[in-house]
Amino acid sequence: MSTGRPPSRRGALTPTLIVVALVVVGFIFFANVWTDVLWYRQLGFIEVFITENLARIAIFVAGFAVMFAGVFFAIRIAYRSRPVYAPDSDIRDNLNRYQAQLEPVRRVVMIGLPVLFGLFAGSAAASQWQKVLLFFNQVGFNKQDPQFNMDISFYVMVLPFLGFVTGFLISVVVIAGIAGILTHYLYGSIRLMERGVFTSRAAQIHIAVTGAAFLVLLGVNFWLDRYSSVQSNGGRWAGALYTDVNAVIPTKAILAVAAVLVAALFVVAAVIGRWRLPVIGTAMLIITSILAGGVYPWVIQQFQVRPSEETLEKDYIQRNIDNTRSAYGLDGIQESRYDATNTATSGALAPDAQTTANIRLLDPNLISDAFAQLEQYRPYYQFPEALNVDRYEVDGKIQDTVIAVRELNPTNVAANQQGWLNQHVVYTHGYGVVAAKGNKFTVDGKPEFLQSGIPSNGVLGNDTSYQPRIYFGESSPEYSIVGAPEGTAPREQDRPSGREGEGETQYTFTGNGGPNVGSFFNKVLYAIKFQSSDLLLSDGVNSESQILYDRNPRERVQKVAPYLTVDGNAYPAVVDGRVKWIVDGYTTSQYYPYSQQKQLSEATADTQTTSGRAVALPNSTVNYIRNSVKATVDAYDGSVTLYAWDDQDPVLKAWSKVFPTSLKPYSEMSGAVMSHVRYPEDLFKVQRELLGQYHVTDPRSFYKNNDAWSVPADPTVDTDVKQPPFYMSLQMPDQDKPAFQLTSSFIPQIVNNNARNVLYGFLAADSDAGNQAGVKAESYGKLRLLNIPPETQVPGPGQAQNKFNSDPTVSQALNLLRQGASDVLNGNLLTLPVGGGILYVQPVYLKSTGETSYPTLQRVLVAFGDKVGFAPTLDEALKQLFGGNSGAAAGDSDNNGQTPPGPSGPAAPGADAKAELKAALDEANAAIQAGQAALSSGDFAAYGEAQKRISAALQKAIEAEGKIPGAAQEGTPEPSATATPSPSPSN
Repeated sequence: MSTGRPPSRRGALTPTLIVVALVVVGFIFFANVWTDVLWYRQLGFIEVFITENLARIAIFVAGFAVMFAGVFFAIRIAYRSRPVYAPDSDIRDNLNRYQAQLEPVRRVVMIGLPVLFGLFAGSAAASQWQKVLLFFNQVGFNKQDPQFNMDISFYVMVLPFLGFVTGFLISVVVIAGIAGILTHYLYGSIRLMERGVFTSRAAQIHIAVTGAAFLVLLGVNFWLDRYSSVQSNGGRWAGALYTDVNAVIPTKAILAVAAVLVAALFVVAAVIGRWRLPVIGTAMLIITSILAGGVYPWVIQQFQVRPSEETLEKDYIQRNIDNTRSAYGLDGIQESRYDATNTATSGALAPDAQTTANIRLLDPNLISDAFAQLEQYRPYYQFPEALNVDRYEVDGKIQDTVIAVRELNPTNVAANQQGWLNQHVVYTHGYGVVAAKGNKFTVDGKPEFLQSGIPSNGVLGNDTSYQPRIYFGESSPEYSIVGAPEGTAPREQDRPSGREGEGETQYTFTGNGGPNVGSFFNKVLYAIKFQSSDLLLSDGVNSESQILYDRNPRERVQKVAPYLTVDGNAYPAVVDGRVKWIVDGYTTSQYYPYSQQKQLSEATADTQTTSGRAVALPNSTVNYIRNSVKATVDAYDGSVTLYAWDDQDPVLKAWSKVFPTSLKPYSEMSGAVMSHVRYPEDLFKVQRELLGQYHVTDPRSFYKNNDAWSVPADPTVDTDVKQPPFYMSLQMPDQDKPAFQLTSSFIPQIVNNNARNVLYGFLAADSDAGNQAGVKAESYGKLRLLNIPPETQVPGPGQAQNKFNSDPTVSQALNLLRQGASDVLNGNLLTLPVGGGILYVQPVYLKSTGETSYPTLQRVLVAFGDKVGFAPTLDEALKQLFGGNSGAAAGDSDNNGQTPPGPSGPAAPGADAKAELKAALDEANAAIQAGQAALSSGDFAAYGEAQKRISAALQKAIEAEGKIPGAAQEGTPEPSATATPSPSPSN
């Protein structure tokens, strides 16, 4: 008897591997979902995670179910109504062959195909969750559109949802219809024959019902298109214009009715079995849609509107102006005429003494290297490339401040210490705030610090009055493991010791900053999430360990408020004993009627975003924007607080209904936080972009576009990119005291890269919200626009920079500095409406070529009209500019007459300053020639000595020039040539 072979087990291997793979994939998916749950729960925003994902799941299920049902029943009905006999034997044989091949997998296909389409449809539908939630939580604007008199909320919250549903159902009908027709054909209900197309009775009914459903939905779409016309941006101006109102909207209504009537003909045809009427009706609908929807509006536009466009479009242009200004918050702007003078008279700055005293000299984009060299202390610390401008009360006065936090840079740890433990357990946080006065500097050009050092110390507080450790910042590591049981020896590198000879200090995080990873299960989850076996096995993870991740303040706010667009610049402030990042959030829409659309990335682009110093906004289109939320992120424990800043914004009100516990009223904001709130940059940039055209409110002038403005290019760089706005304390002409403002200027419209660089407008946004807890100052957010008459010919920023570069005295001194072993860097060019005219101020920095060098402020350039001042201090430069008496003292007046220590020492008392200057310049020229001769002969020792002589001579020249009153104007001829602005990384 044959024993036979044992049964093979190879057949069970494949299913086992598939099951194992599915389990692994499923657990990885679970790990990512559950870690998100832990993150949101720890932060207190689990409501956001649950609501968003339940909405996505519900919409996915609904979309999946509708598409699955449509395709499944279309295929099933077609299959069940297949004919028993085929009329043609040859065709029957071919179809039988196809059917025989399909039969083994028919059930799989009949289920799998609807499932596949359902998955695609559900995923597409789930991505529209915000439209669905806004529809079900809509809040009225209490304002109607001018065409249909519908509340604005209909266009912002209802119409997008209806459009989504209609479009989705049309796709379901089309896909299900195609699936049904193909099934009818495969099983013989539809045949292509010599005498024509054979269609069974069941197939006819199926086609008729599908056609009727499609036409009804098409009619609904036509009807909704009537309302969508007021959101159009296809014409010269946004909204429904003359042709839309008088041709497109009526024809859309006609087409909607016609589509429903033709749908009724399809139903009749399904009942009586005659197709003549629906075929004719369909043909007529197509012809009507071509004629009424395309030809007729074209005829109206070409032969009625174009010859009289200004007259016929006037009312619709007015609608566009009014609604655009309303949608972008420009309707409350305060405009006034500013008859600026170009004559710098003695004592002109006396009425602007407070503004003059606060003029900012430190360029936050150039001074970062100085902060790094003077305050970094260790290579594993870093400062951002661009610092921030804020204000603090110092000795009872508001002081403009350049501020930054000393963040961690673990990549600069020594290469032999780059292990996982150091990267994620030892080096976990930065330390301390560093702040300098914006309007002052030391005698040798360094920042005058208000807050500095390790341990942190200064007017903003010390280690005992505020928490200086920075665990959450813009450059924080991907994740860190912190925390330990009480009594455990600290493992985190804290900060260098404040005393010579003492070692580094260690620290253990004591806050609640991240999910616990003490349990084995959570270790496994996070080991999978971050793909790190060290996290699972290291002894650096203990029972009390927390894991900190998603630490960038902007990204943190975006994650807990997914309905917001977050401003590109988060900034730190010392408030209530903590370092808080303040982040601005916007509610936006692209559906506001008659409002001009703008692309956020394009509208907010300037030299800050193109250089990477500020985060560029997404490439999305909006025509409505509000700064609806102010958020704070604690730099120590990462806690996020969202304040409903614009509590009258209907879009925010709707989202407050969706997420009722995630937002706090701004009445709960502390006075300290309130005092550091400022007008957001990206909103301001969008508004100034619109204001270039929409400062004109007369429709006839708007039509002619003869008074359009542009934002000037940044004259301190070589690229043709817009100048960024600047924060400064400024007293506008109608104000009785200075306020912290965000400012920008306008020149005539730039066409084909050609523009007259004269000043036409100056815009300032009041950024002072006050310092009372829960009380927002009425003046906050006030936009003030100064209209400068074109006939005054006030120089624009480009002309001012050109005057600086082409002034003989200035260019001679700067060119000599450039020829030495140093770089001359132009700081940001500030524009101020003071002294009855426009004052330009630009700090000039000197930076040597060494690796550890940093810019020091050496000179200040000023311009008023056609006059230029150039001196070691702003105060002296202003005196030069205004005939020896500016009428006000600048913030750096204490530095007047002081000479920085240099190789040559102080100038001899009583020496003739002009003779000293000439002698120093001659000495510098001689040294330069000697250095070139030494270099050409290969004598590097002599070349080095020549460089030292150049530096010493230049220092003498700087000292001597500073003693000459009015040196920048004396004997200065009118520039006849246009100099190219010196390239620098500043803004």
